[in-house]
Amino acid sequence: MMKIKLQQMDVKSAFLNGYLTEEVYVEQPKGFEDPRKPDCVYRLTKALYGLKQAPRAWYERLTNFLCSKGFTRGGVYKTLFIKKRDHELTLAQIYVDDIIFGSTSDYAQKQFVKHMQEEFEMSMIKQKVDGIFISQEKYARNLVKKFGLEDAKGARTPMSTTDRVSKDENGRSVDPTLYRSMIGSLLYLTTSGPDICYSVGLCARFQSSPKELHVKSVKRIIRYVKNTINLGIWYAVNSSNVLAGYSDADWAGDADDRKSTSGGCFYLGTNLVSWYSKKQNSISLSTAEAEYIAAGSCCAQLLWMKQMLADYGVPSGVLTVYCDNTSAINISKNPVQHSRMKHIDIRHHFIRELVEGGKVILEYLSTENQLADMFTKSLDAKRFEFLRGALGLCCI
Repeated sequence: MMKIKLQQMDVKSAFLNGYLTEEVYVEQPKGFEDPRKPDCVYRLTKALYGLKQAPRAWYERLTNFLCSKGFTRGGVYKTLFIKKRDHELTLAQIYVDDIIFGSTSDYAQKQFVKHMQEEFEMSMIKQKVDGIFISQEKYARNLVKKFGLEDAKGARTPMSTTDRVSKDENGRSVDPTLYRSMIGSLLYLTTSGPDICYSVGLCARFQSSPKELHVKSVKRIIRYVKNTINLGIWYAVNSSNVLAGYSDADWAGDADDRKSTSGGCFYLGTNLVSWYSKKQNSISLSTAEAEYIAAGSCCAQLLWMKQMLADYGVPSGVLTVYCDNTSAINISKNPVQHSRMKHIDIRHHFIRELVEGGKVILEYLSTENQLADMFTKSLDAKRFEFLRGALGLCCI
């Protein structure tokens, strides 16, 4: 495993740095009209927040800057920038106005920092000799304070196992703007909080017509965040390059349309690097079908990650997917098209080709040790805390 020291910077007013190539005009701001030319408009030369062109203008500005320093864009992910020189590797990953970068060489790292400090203000993440600890403690505290729950009682789990969240069409409506603000704030927190991924995703389904029941569920998630504000993910240095995924599904778990929920988490060696919880597009007729579709989604994600690692210069071998349903595993290994599986969308059957070609191995894992169980349903406190620790969440 490459030992790369990471740094993070946040670009203030990022979209204001972009240059426009199109002709864009705006009206004169109210209260600042030119009395000599009240009917004239301004032509913009730089982007403003609110313009459709602003995100791309910022991306092009940043791309041109990095390319001028010898970087090239990644083959799979166009917001990944790579610079290779002899045995040195420098990487920069972009997410809107956040940039995480690192290098295998201290000299290259310092050079990159020098160049970036001339353009942007930087802030550091918590880097240690034996690994990296990533958390959003400050953001979580501000989130709890933003919605006035500083004095609320903390919760051991983000969602109750007894309260079933549904549309509740007869319930009392609430302010949708406030509800969407709560959901949006929590979604950002899921980037380092896999423990709230399922519950936030479930509550996000009701943004068009939120009810009091939904606000109650969201507030419970925030109370859980308050109770676990110091949690984060530890990434150890000495880990292997083996990619593995855990796949699970909750059959017909949605109370409104009876669709199933797919969940998965992915490891590079012993480090948790990705996770998801998503409702399936079609209704599954059996548990095996739901698990089979979930395994297919898991394989697709693993293949994408393998291509990403290739851009980083990290080789990875055969991919392993752990599933707790033997029927789904047997279907993936049997090339014969069973009549009971013909109705499944053909795009889900590519997993058979991967298994036959030896690119993916599906292995059985008991439900008790299925880490992806957390991403498909609400769990009791004992089970939830066990899986949370098994995933690698901890306090430092």
